[in-house]
Amino acid sequence: MEKDLISKKDLLELTGISYGQLYRWKRKNLIPEEWFIRKSAFTGQETFFPKYEVLARINKIQNMKDDLSLDEIAGMFSSSPIDVALSKDEIVKRNIVSNVVLEIGDQVYGAKESLPFELLFPLYVADKLLHSGEISIEEGRTILQVVSEHYPKLQEKPFEFVVLRKLGISVCLLVVNGSDMAAEKGCKVVARLHMGSCMEELKVKVTEG
Repeated sequence: MEKDLISKKDLLELTGISYGQLYRWKRKNLIPEEWFIRKSAFTGQETFFPKYEVLARINKIQNMKDDLSLDEIAGMFSSSPIDVALSKDEIVKRNIVSNVVLEIGDQVYGAKESLPFELLFPLYVADKLLHSGEISIEEGRTILQVVSEHYPKLQEKPFEFVVLRKLGISVCLLVVNGSDMAAEKGCKVVARLHMGSCMEELKVKVTEG
């Protein structure tokens, strides 16, 4: 099923940004190249965008651009980790990850005084899924292990993390965004998270101070 699209003309009118801003943000990698979709229309070739993704991205840019440079915002949207490490007390105090998930992290990583971004990100993913109410503690431990193990891949392609369950048995998958996924009959999709969105959220949280 094709995603909902919005034309460039409608996007500019709806958001109030200019043609120049749009393409400057593209050059700065604030809006991904693959979101500029050329399609045939009755007026000829026109540019369209994935509607909900581009509107959410422009809203984020507009909210951050008064406090950050375009290069800094681009860093927030990239899949590269940022050079930061937080103590466990700071992580809990700033409501980034719960104590429950930090305890699971101790079991997987071993006890650590502070956590760099590379270790904090899998904890953040597990915490979000546990708070959905659909995931058990044991599944949270598995999620943490899977995301930690495959973390380098998340910097290469846009992935979704998917949890499937059938007859009480769960399976965790990393699926390239937009890829078709099929499962056997009776298999339920318990949770699905965009890793890129999680990465952006965590970067904002750890840099807010």
